[in-house]
Amino acid sequence: MVQPKYHVFICTSCRINGQQKGVCFQKDALDIVRAFMDEIEERELSGEVVVNNTGCFGICEKGPVAVVYPEGVWYGNLTVEDVPRIFDEHFEQGKPVEDLMI
Repeated sequence: MVQPKYHVFICTSCRINGQQKGVCFQKDALDIVRAFMDEIEERELSGEVVVNNTGCFGICEKGPVAVVYPEGVWYGNLTVEDVPRIFDEHFEQGKPVEDLMI
C-alpha cells in the first residue's frame, strides 16, 4: 500500500444520495479537484499526494474547502488559480499557504 506524504480532501458537496449540489459544487469545486489531479500528474507526485472528494464539511461560507493531512491544514475560498501555489509552497517547500488557510 502506498503511504502518501499528503492526503487532500476537497468538498464537492456530494450528498449521500450521490447528488452534487451545494456551495462548494456551485463554486467550481470539481474544477479544483481536476486542477489538483493535473498538478499531481504534471509534477509526477502520484505517490506523494493523494486527492479525494468529500461531502460537506459544514462551513459552506468558506467554500470551496480543502483539508490537507497529515498536518490538518484547512484551506478555504479556493479557486483553480490557488492550486499551483499550494503545490509550490505547501507540498514542495513544506510551508502551508497562510493567506489561504481558514
